[in-house]
Amino acid sequence: IEESTTITSSSNAATLNLRDGNSFLHDLTENVTYTFSNPAASGKASIFVLKVIQDSSARTITWPGSVDWAAATAPTLTATNNGVDVFVFFTIDGGTTYYGFTAGQAMG
Repeated sequence: IEESTTITSSSNAATLNLRDGNSFLHDLTENVTYTFSNPAASGKASIFVLKVIQDSSARTITWPGSVDWAAATAPTLTATNNGVDVFVFFTIDGGTTYYGFTAGQAMG
């Protein structure tokens, strides 16, 4: 059992520090560009979940360029007020590539 880390954005940027855990929550208040920091060393796995809650205004996310989505296409966020999207990421090469998966959308 692990606590979820709530992240906030400032100046349209937010960092998910993987030393803080493997469960993150972000209630969007602005468009945001994410940075993922401090993954495990190459050969070790870093796996984490990100729950995003949409604002009353539809916000956008710019994902790190190191995220590899299925068919090289990032998911479209749920645009409804308080809409919840859940994403899972993992890397085994020290963060060179994060594989990104949509675990659920329009959940809220």
